[in-house]
Amino acid sequence: MISHIASNTKRIRVGSGGVLLPQYSPYKIAENFKVLEVLFPNRIDAGVGRSPGGSPSTRMALTDGIRKSMNEFPRQIQDLQGYFLNQLPIEHPFYDVKAYPALTSLPEMWILGISHRGARMAAEHGTAFTYGHFITPENGVRAMDYYYTHFQPSTFLQKPKTNVCVFVVCAETQEEAEELALSQDLWLLAVEKGIDTRIPTIEEAKNIPLTTDDTMKIQENRRRMIIGTPQRVKAELLRLRELYQCDEFMIITNIYDFHDKIRSYTLIANELL
Repeated sequence: MISHIASNTKRIRVGSGGVLLPQYSPYKIAENFKVLEVLFPNRIDAGVGRSPGGSPSTRMALTDGIRKSMNEFPRQIQDLQGYFLNQLPIEHPFYDVKAYPALTSLPEMWILGISHRGARMAAEHGTAFTYGHFITPENGVRAMDYYYTHFQPSTFLQKPKTNVCVFVVCAETQEEAEELALSQDLWLLAVEKGIDTRIPTIEEAKNIPLTTDDTMKIQENRRRMIIGTPQRVKAELLRLRELYQCDEFMIITNIYDFHDKIRSYTLIANELL
């Protein structure tokens, strides 16, 4: 996807919302992103996260049956940076392994986090930091404050750089935006129950029976979202920018209809530009 989008654009930066590092080899990730950086210099973002992601069987399939611990994430970050620079410590078991191709520029490295622990990883390793407001909005201020306060410059980044990831659904009217968001509401509810990952149509969402707990959970999840007209979305994004002091946003619109999704992004872009 990164290669396809970068091939069909000329200026925008393109990257991963979060390669889940515990599922993969840092060496392989380094080589993949080095190839992308050579093909599209100064346009590639290498975003990585700690989450295991997926079901247990899916995770095992990705690692070819090898159980990997989430506690390895800090070491994997160090290895990934070492492979990007081809500067692993001499005592490293793979010291003689080099990641190719050679680079004249580095991918911009981001760490995704949902707490001050993720912020600490990004700050200590001198990477940019993405805060997952779309997962846990309540931890954001503490995480961002920690990152800015403790950031250590590195070869990858000389000064702090942040973005905040948030669910957004935008339409011409508030009523339409609320209706479009129903498919996202019910998808997220199902994901949290572990019963389905398919995004329902609006009609399906309207006909799914809900318990009192379900209704309360949907309202709670709405704190992770911005839903409304372009003007309302802009106002809320500016409010969050003031709250988090972030440089940019990563927007997720996970609704059923593809054309409605494109329209949502277009309305937001037109309002902000």
